[in-house]
Amino acid sequence: MTAVLLEAVRQRLAESGVEPTPAGLAAALRAHGRLLGDAEVLGAAEELRCELVGTGPLEPLLADPAVTDVLVSAPDRVWVDRGCGLRLTDVGFTDAAAVRRLAQRLAAVAGRRLDDARPWVDARLPDGTRMHAVLPPVAVGSTCLSLRVVRPRAFSLGELTEAGTVPPGGDRLFRALIDARVSYLVSGGTGSGKTTLLSTLLGLVGGHERIVLAEDSAELRPDHPHVVRLESRPANQEGAGLVTLRDLVRQALRMRPDRLVVGEVRGSEVTDLLAALNTGHDGCGTVHANTAADVPARLEALGTAAGLDRLALHSQLAAALSVVVHLVRGRDGGRRVAEIHVLERDATGLVATVPALRWGAEHFVRERGWERLRSLIGGSR
Repeated sequence: MTAVLLEAVRQRLAESGVEPTPAGLAAALRAHGRLLGDAEVLGAAEELRCELVGTGPLEPLLADPAVTDVLVSAPDRVWVDRGCGLRLTDVGFTDAAAVRRLAQRLAAVAGRRLDDARPWVDARLPDGTRMHAVLPPVAVGSTCLSLRVVRPRAFSLGELTEAGTVPPGGDRLFRALIDARVSYLVSGGTGSGKTTLLSTLLGLVGGHERIVLAEDSAELRPDHPHVVRLESRPANQEGAGLVTLRDLVRQALRMRPDRLVVGEVRGSEVTDLLAALNTGHDGCGTVHANTAADVPARLEALGTAAGLDRLALHSQLAAALSVVVHLVRGRDGGRRVAEIHVLERDATGLVATVPALRWGAEHFVRERGWERLRSLIGGSR
């Protein structure tokens, strides 16, 4: 399908007002004077449909259930992650203009603006896919498009164990953690599987409990019968209508949550979350950190930026959170629970983490914080 023919068909559909259905596209092709057989028309119509209303050349990749990320850095440089690291594909676009058109159309579908005046966008598509795009000249050479696929269901603990994310026997530990109503954070780097693990753990919560989610982008998909989902919203072009994650946390507290969940703690909402967890609410969330030991410092930086005194933050942190579950992504692209730490307050009043369990190929290996973790979850697990 040439760019000239594509533009001609697009123009004809716009002028006639015909919906871009297979029949409408086939009629537009024939009306353009192309002598094509039925099979060729159907093939060209499907290609046009993907270009006009789908995700173009990326559609087969996004339809693959194993794909988690699709990254476009140039028309002929499309990368895909199927859970084992990024791999270059043979998928390509006709030119840089085709990548730009797709990015702008997806942004429009998400109700966002993407043009020279606003050259980047971070949005969620109607099917839940997270998109990020940057236009030239900010992105040098070609529009950069990143798509993160959110699957419609959460993985079970058994599936995560089979995939190597959770070590054998780890499912019993996590069930005990949830049953004991321990407040925790899931930490890790980008793409380490924080959201995936958190969705799975939320599925272990008793069906009689009410879970309220507050997220910048609705990515959590817990397998649970009673979930309320709140999503932040950017300001419109007039600068009105902004709804922040901090706003959502405050609203969530008025919605009688049994479990309050912040999809990603990355701003001033940390103060409201810690306050909530110190007033009788159980909660959890994710946070970006290089190691579990870095989590207190990360929260301190966020709290300080929000105007919370250092000692006050550590006092709230000590009473609010008990456990950090840290994930890493290996060189082979595999994601796994590297370590579990407990939080303890030292003689200076500051909170530090103590290793309780670390990854083992056959089972979790106990560390010096194990007795503290065992006391939190109960029993001798």
